[in-house]
Amino acid sequence: MDAARKEGSVNVYTSNAAPTIQALVADFEKRYGIKVNLWRASSIKVLQRLAAEKKANRWEFDAVSVSGLEIEALYREGLLQEIRSPLHDGMLEGTLPAHRGWAPQFINVFVQAYNTKLVPKQELPKRWTDLLEPKWKGKLGVEATSGEWYCTLVKSVDPELFRGIAARNGLSVHQGNSVLANMVISGELPVALSAYTHIVYDQKDRGAPIDSFVIEPLIGRVNGVGVSRKPPHPNAARLYYDYNLVESQPLMVKMHYFSPLKKFPSPLGNAKMAFVDLSMDAERCDAAYEKLIRGQDRK
Repeated sequence: MDAARKEGSVNVYTSNAAPTIQALVADFEKRYGIKVNLWRASSIKVLQRLAAEKKANRWEFDAVSVSGLEIEALYREGLLQEIRSPLHDGMLEGTLPAHRGWAPQFINVFVQAYNTKLVPKQELPKRWTDLLEPKWKGKLGVEATSGEWYCTLVKSVDPELFRGIAARNGLSVHQGNSVLANMVISGELPVALSAYTHIVYDQKDRGAPIDSFVIEPLIGRVNGVGVSRKPPHPNAARLYYDYNLVESQPLMVKMHYFSPLKKFPSPLGNAKMAFVDLSMDAERCDAAYEKLIRGQDRK
């Protein structure tokens, strides 16, 4: 910690949502007096930038926090260092890679969401087959780039069922998870099939007419944090990494994220969860999802 304070700052590249990373940065800087220099973009853009910097032999980042598929790609590209830490002992099974090239920062969990003024709770579907019923025609929406959710789900649910739902009742397609939630809140879309818990719960806390329900299995995707293989501020980089594994977790839970630590119970009880396979063929997965939603109106 003393060495990190002497370094004075840490360079972080992230895809965390703006309110999330702003809260984390404020907390970290208050705790340690170390300035966080932030570069924020989508996970794929962070991956592209870091790959380009490596090619140019520029090692400007200290730490990175992005989605699971992208942080695993960064490790495979040789951009991240492996870390063995006793802090890993408290992690949920299935969230920490065996190579230890990165660790889970939080778990993004996909749930189903509904407008509480339009859909009575007792009428919510309990099984995926329920969505074949005529009453759901024109009332179902999905996010445009949720291929990893879909490909994980169809390991447990017949993909033919989803094709039947799309053909019979339609899927309204929207770009962005916040946009999808806002469509539910406005009443333009009664039900969203793939919604982030932290967005749903945050809006619910604000009084919006939105809530979640679960058709099992829950789909969880780990977002990871890693340390550069050649960090300009090595001690501050390791301190930021450790912070995200422990000190930040109560704050993450307060912001409605699922914690990868065993000591924080799931707010959804014992619902069965399946994790996105980070070794999946992302292009093939996205193509399968695109095929499902092709022909649907993209908003």
